[in-house]
Amino acid sequence: MRYRLPCWLWLSLLFPSCVFAARLGDLVDVEGIRGNQLIGYSLVVGLDGTGDKNQVRFTNQSVTNMLRQFGVQLPAKIDPKVKNVAAVAVSAVLPPGYSRGQSIDVTVSSIGDAKSLRGGTLLLAQLRGADGEIYALAQGSVVVGGMQAQGNSGSSITINTPTAGLIPNGATVEREIATDFQSNDQVYLNLHRPEFKTANNIATALNQNFGYGTATAESATRIAVKAPLSPGSRVAFMSALEDIEVTPGKMSPRVVFNSRTGTVVIGENVVVHAAAVSHGSLTVTIRESNAVSQPGPLSNGRTAVTPQSELRVNQGNGHSVVIPTATTLRSIVNALNGLGATPDDIMSILQALHEAGALDAELVVI
Repeated sequence: MRYRLPCWLWLSLLFPSCVFAARLGDLVDVEGIRGNQLIGYSLVVGLDGTGDKNQVRFTNQSVTNMLRQFGVQLPAKIDPKVKNVAAVAVSAVLPPGYSRGQSIDVTVSSIGDAKSLRGGTLLLAQLRGADGEIYALAQGSVVVGGMQAQGNSGSSITINTPTAGLIPNGATVEREIATDFQSNDQVYLNLHRPEFKTANNIATALNQNFGYGTATAESATRIAVKAPLSPGSRVAFMSALEDIEVTPGKMSPRVVFNSRTGTVVIGENVVVHAAAVSHGSLTVTIRESNAVSQPGPLSNGRTAVTPQSELRVNQGNGHSVVIPTATTLRSIVNALNGLGATPDDIMSILQALHEAGALDAELVVI
């Protein structure tokens, strides 16, 4: 049986470095069409003894204030000691264009010393925006993906994070966020990754499809587009605009380091010029011990303790590897693996190559 490879696969095999067209909607964001962050504070109740402890004063104060709103008056000197309540921060993102009555997901995170929010219920929380206005109300049962178990001896085990959870569709939108998307005669497109050639190609493609003068590239990030003022015509125009195929400019290759996890990601177009790499580990070991000097009998001497230090230096087995010019990703990985380099060593080697001018890539540390 014979198999035929698709056309795009043949092109990728013959021309691995060529750039293919991309959908415009995947390259840009529409200015003004974005989500807005909301935050609030409330209590999670119904916990099985895993709530905040007594030393978390603001939780007890919140319980007292809540009871006072329902007509329950506690004496001034009595501090309610509850173990089934936890103070939490409630956060959510209000998507663009959402109207009153629609539901959004909320995230609930403990801000005290609660052990777990599993099985708890969030009491009514007001979610506010950066302007201090209330945009949504949240309440419901908290879904927690983690767990914690503890024995009488003090030993415990924790899986994932039991002090944070999610309430699917747990908030109802009460206020809409105004936008100038319909009031302006122009729509602005912002590139995800600024690049002059990509911005120019987008403006050229829009002018070819919708007529000359429709789009103007104002910078490497922003493209101004003339759009119809009628709401229905504008939506139809934007839907057609998002499906236009645009050839993006060639982006500079990147090498991304994650110093927290030791992860190194090397882009496909990274090229190393001719260089010689030598890498060896240096280990310094310091061992401390005490020598006790005991005086002889009837000598009226005193026992003396003298500290002693033993220092050892191991320079490791350094190796040198010669990298030829125009080396590709696979050759870089093979050469570094030949050195027996760890992720931390690879970070150091690539940084040194970049400083030496032998690495054609942008280094990004996250």
